[in-house]
Amino acid sequence: MISLGCPKNQVDGEMLLSKLKNAGYEIVNKIEQADVMIVNTCGFIEQAKQEAIDTILEVAEYKESGIISALIVTGCLAERYQDEIIKEMPEVDAVVGIGANADIVKICNKALCGVTSSFFPNKCYLPLEGERLLSTPSHWAYLKIAEGCDNKCSYCAIPGIRGGFRSRTIESIVEEAKILAGRGVKEIILVAQDTTKYGHDIYGEYSLDKLLLELVKIDSIKWIRLFYCYAHRITDSLIDVIASNEKICKYIDIPLQHADNDVLKNMNRVGTCEEYRNVIEKMRNKIPDLSLRTTFMVGFPGETEAQFEHLCEFVKQMKFDKMGCFTFSPEEDTPAFDMKNQIDEKVKNRRQEILMTSQLFITEQVNKNRVGKKYEVVVDGFDGENYFGRSYLDAPEIDSAIVFSSKNPLKTGEFTTVLITDFDGYDLIGEVVE
Repeated sequence: MISLGCPKNQVDGEMLLSKLKNAGYEIVNKIEQADVMIVNTCGFIEQAKQEAIDTILEVAEYKESGIISALIVTGCLAERYQDEIIKEMPEVDAVVGIGANADIVKICNKALCGVTSSFFPNKCYLPLEGERLLSTPSHWAYLKIAEGCDNKCSYCAIPGIRGGFRSRTIESIVEEAKILAGRGVKEIILVAQDTTKYGHDIYGEYSLDKLLLELVKIDSIKWIRLFYCYAHRITDSLIDVIASNEKICKYIDIPLQHADNDVLKNMNRVGTCEEYRNVIEKMRNKIPDLSLRTTFMVGFPGETEAQFEHLCEFVKQMKFDKMGCFTFSPEEDTPAFDMKNQIDEKVKNRRQEILMTSQLFITEQVNKNRVGKKYEVVVDGFDGENYFGRSYLDAPEIDSAIVFSSKNPLKTGEFTTVLITDFDGYDLIGEVVE
């Protein structure tokens, strides 16, 4: 399997692999060893769609040359474009919507028998829980707490692809966390399209705080990290729970998308720049040494230079520890696709470069202030010369690393104390201390 896109899609892929393994299939790491190849796709923005299409075509060459026997496409691109994939790519044996994930064994069996198929049951049949064959390192894992989205941002196709918001029960999440802990996982990262909406559909209130209070009781889990928190749903209770529990990383991913009120309104985002500023200041006041990550979009239809400058000024003032920026991608079946005043690609790219350059300067200042401090660091690996890992400040796969030396050998997944001695751009440099 090649799994593309977000951690939520990766969790789905891990459940698919587990079903296949339990049915007797052997999971291999090289295409040359495989009979069946699954491409688990993303279809969120144009760049992700193109990556998925390129990957499918690349794998199709292995089928045409006889190295593999069957090619199956799953995930968001499959759900979104359905029969178009088989029509345009005859090399594909099966195109599977997310509601068919539970039937992956039957689909693989058919594909190996030469039967071309497409299957798109209701999205609500996507399994929210089940056994997983982890594709992450053994010491950390994603834990999906909900599926779907009801936010309906004007640029986003996810509600149409993934369906409405659906939470898992606290009991099922805690049980899975215990299973992960029993397998040696020490860091769990909670993911959903909107983690802060967790529980509202089944408990009648935002319940992420209550879920966290149950997860911190699991002894062998050392770190709990939060992704995809929406600012207007970060409650005082949630802030207090994060602040008062040392197992919960003082790290919050809070995708804001913009900081100009008119642009936010056109994006159909809830909240204003002032409200965002207030909740960030409240979190920083109540959670010492908080690490904040955010994401912004530039080039949304009608975004003026003045509105972009407003965003730039907000970024300079708020000094986020981590920030990502992507350009607006017009997606079919979203209101923003047909909006007037679409922005030229060169202008989008220029604005993205300006914002990321500004953030690099902020990050370097933040890292400079961390020199001389000690952090508890988890070892993620060894590159032949130095170890690399992360403190609570950094999430795996998306954030920077701490590169450090040690007089004694260390194991992957082990925790140690590192003194920060220098920095190089986004990365911190250090050495193990007793």
